[in-house]
Parts: sequence; structure tokens; C-alpha cells
Amino acid sequence: MLGRSALSRTGSFRPENLGQNALVMIGNLCFTLFVIGVLIFTIIAATYEPEDPLFHPSTKITTFLTSTSNATFKSDNTVVKTGEDFMRPNETAIAAFINITDVENPTPDATECEGGVNQPIDCSDPDVFHMLMRAAIEVFRDIHFYRFGKPVRGSNESTCDMAWRFRPKEGKTASFYKDYRTFVISRSENCTLSILGIGDYHSGLNARKKKRNQKRGFQKQEPAATMLVVGEVVNDSLPVVESESSFSQGKYLIYTGGGDRCKSMNHYLWSFLCALGEAQYLNRTLVMDLSLCLSSIYTNSNGDEEGKDFRLYFDFEHLKESASVLDQAQFWSDWNMWQKKDGLSLYLVEDFRITPMRLAQSNDALIMRKFGSVEPDNYWYRVCEGETESVVQRPWHLIWKSKRLMDIVSGIASRLNWDFDSVHVVRGEKVKNRELWPNLDRDTSPDALLSSLQEKIEDGRNLYIATNEHDTSFFDPLKDKYSTHFLDDYKDLWDENSDWYLETTKLVNGAPVEFDGYMRISVDTEVFLRGNKQIETFNDLTSDCKNGINACSTAAS
Repeated sequence: MLGRSALSRTGSFRPENLGQNALVMIGNLCFTLFVIGVLIFTIIAATYEPEDPLFHPSTKITTFLTSTSNATFKSDNTVVKTGEDFMRPNETAIAAFINITDVENPTPDATECEGGVNQPIDCSDPDVFHMLMRAAIEVFRDIHFYRFGKPVRGSNESTCDMAWRFRPKEGKTASFYKDYRTFVISRSENCTLSILGIGDYHSGLNARKKKRNQKRGFQKQEPAATMLVVGEVVNDSLPVVESESSFSQGKYLIYTGGGDRCKSMNHYLWSFLCALGEAQYLNRTLVMDLSLCLSSIYTNSNGDEEGKDFRLYFDFEHLKESASVLDQAQFWSDWNMWQKKDGLSLYLVEDFRITPMRLAQSNDALIMRKFGSVEPDNYWYRVCEGETESVVQRPWHLIWKSKRLMDIVSGIASRLNWDFDSVHVVRGEKVKNRELWPNLDRDTSPDALLSSLQEKIEDGRNLYIATNEHDTSFFDPLKDKYSTHFLDDYKDLWDENSDWYLETTKLVNGAPVEFDGYMRISVDTEVFLRGNKQIETFNDLTSDCKNGINACSTAAS
């Protein structure tokens, strides 16, 4: 008895209690594991962030661009976002608009008018200037004015043309706009001046100032600090090298060959901006091909179309003022003249895996990247993958949409007095594919649209309908409640008598220019984005996903 351990005499370790103790220990262990599991799950849930496709590494975007699978998720090869889409409005600049109280109210001086009732209107008279400014502010109540140009004589003795810079009051984009209009003025017997009428958008041609063609070297320019201005005269003439000395002292980069031609605009920009980013990293002038191939997804012929000028789609004036670029035709002409004479060397690179970092020390006048014929390794954007991705940045801020196309957008919005709502109605091929979009046809029918819009848009409003439905009479039932407007209602802004057509034909040496599918999509979308209220198909009209069944989490409106 005395030799037994004290432990053997404790009640908890008696044989009859061992089963009960085991159950208690197992229960405690399970509860502990449960608490730990809940804690881990809570930490994960609090810190997890889903992937943002805009910040995917370039390898994932490469896979997305080159995918040919029949998966439900399909790439949207229609509208390309460019640098100005990511600009934020300068709050200080847009707050400094002109109020009517800032403009002097002119008073007529009868003593100066005796015998001058029939005299021509003096558009340079400060009182005339003040009168025109006040009239513009009073008539166009849905815009803010930021600058007025001095009036000039119009087409006859009783008209004056005046230009101004403005923004819509409800404007969301980081842009200013320029308009210039004709004012018809009369003088009464007591010499009081009054305005009889104001012309249409861009009617005051004599007030449209032309920029001087200033020659510039190939030194890099600082990005423009001011906001984009739509409506100014565009100077997208090709840059030229001023002298043999300037050319011989320059350093150049050119990409040739590859499989990027005739791909979507998304693909094109992803590759082009890789080349431009490398050129900036290497402090070299990018030699670029201004002749594009427009993919069949944008053409009326349903086939790829070569020979499209870069300047028809993008703002080359902004690019050449913000970066060092040169047209390849001009470059090769100069190279052939001076390469042998000045001993200019060329370094050929045929492997995209040779990184820009390895080329940084090259002293050769020209680095030529030559791409082969095997896709996808012959895509230009492969250069910017891997370790290069964190070193070479694509300069998105250098690529803006064509100011000429944006001027058409401004023209449409101005005719609607910048006071309209908009709805984007996607139909086309998608309504035929009920497997991926089972409800789209029903949800975008006229009856369904009337039902959906009645809670969102007031009766009688101007309603701009951006759509890929070719037969706009499909939307006729909406006319009973709204004043409907479509892109083709404004064909005169791009027909053969328009400023756009006149200017674009000059770019291509007088050849006719088609307002193609990509231009239509771009303008239609931009007008939609300027509506006061914007109703989207896949956010507001239907429960279907933009990219098909079960793809709503990845769809972007």
C-alpha cells in the first residue's frame, strides 16, 4: 500500500474513468482545431483581394489576346481605351469658368452713331465683343465657358465670327472643347445693336485660328500639362530631320516584321506601346510605320484592309509633341542618304528574349528588332514580358484618340445642346446566340426598353441610342416618350462635304477615306459617354453577362 504511487490513488486516473477522460480530451482537441480554422478563414477573408485584370502580368494578357478557344469568356475587340480616358479633370482649371457677371454690359452711345446705321458692323469693337460673349453665355446654358477669342468679320458686313473654349456643365472627361460660330447682328435706327441669330456648330470658320507649322527637332518633349482641347486645328504633319548633322547624332529603334498586323486595336496598341516604351527606356527615337492594317472585325468588307493611316484613329500631334518618333519612310530615305557617308552602324536583334536592359549600352545608331513568322513568339509585345515587365513601362498617356473623331463627337453633343441622356443597346450577333445570352433579345426589345427606361429617364428627354442594331426603326416605339437620336442622324459630320472628310483626304494624298466600323464604334461610344444619364445594356437592361453565361464577374461595362 505504502509503495503505490500517489497518482494511482487520484480519482481521475481510476480505470473506470479512462473512457470518460478520453472523450473530454478529444472534444477539447476538436474545439481547439475548430477555433484555429475559424481564425485562419477570417484572416484569409479579410486580406484576400481578387485579381484585377487591368493589373495582370503581361503573360496573362498575352494568353488572353492570343486565345482562340471557344470558351464562354470572349475578348471584346471593339473599343480601345487610350490615355485621355485615364486623365482626371484639373479641378482648378474647370472651376475657373466665365460667368455672365464677369462680362461688361455694353451701353450704346447714340452720339457716335449719327448717319452710321447702314455702316458695316465693327467686329473689333469691344462693345460688340462683350455683347457676343453675353449672348453666348445666355443661349448655351448647359456649358461653361473658359475662353473667348476676339470676334472677326464673318461672311458679310452684318456678321461676326467668334470662337470659345468650353466644357459641358455635367462633363465627366478631362477635356476642353472649342467651338466657333457666326453671329448675325443688326443695328436699329437709334444705333442699338442686337443679335438676330447664332449659327450652327463650327459655322464661324473665320474665327478658327490656324497653328503655325513649327519645325522641331527630335529631342523629347515634356508631356502636355494642360487638358486635351477638341476642336483646334490639328497639326499632324510628319516630323522631318532638320539636317544631316541632326540625323547622324540621333539614336533610333525600329521594329520590323512579326504577326501583329491585322489584329484587333487592343492587340495593336499593346504591341506598339511596348515598342514605344522600349524606345523611351533606351532614350532613342522610335521609327514607326504609320500605315496600319485594319482588322476584318472593323471593316464593312469583312476582310482585313491595309493602308489605313495611324492618324485617322489616334492623335499623332500629341504623340510627336510628347515623344521622339519618326515615320519609317522618312527615316529610310535619310538613312540611305547618310548611313555610309557618316558611318552609321546597325545592330540587328532577332530574338525577343534579348531584353532592353542588355541593349542599354549599345552605341549603334540603329537597333533593329526583327520578328519572324511563328505566332505568338513573333508578337512585338513579347519583348516587354518577363523581367522587362517591371523595367519598361508602356506610356499609355502618349496615345490619345484622333481629335478629328472627337470633334465629330463634340459636334453631335453640341447639336443636342450637351443636354441628353444615353442608352447603349447591344444586339447584333449576340441576340442570335441564346446559348450564351438567353435573355438579351427579350430584354432589349422595344417594350422591354420602354419598361426599363421609364424608371430611369424622364419623358420627353433627348435620348441618344448607341447600338449595333442596323435597323434603327426597331426603336420607333420609343419615339412616343423620347426624342431619339442615332449616330447616322449626323452623317453630314463625316460625309464628302464635311471638314473631317476634307482634312482626312489630305492625309492620304487625296484618296477617299471611309468612315469605317472602328470609327463608328469609337464615335458612338464617346457620344454615349457624354450623356447626363448613361444606361448600359449589361448593367441596367438585362441580367445576362456581357461575355456570356457565368462571366459576369469578369465582364466590364
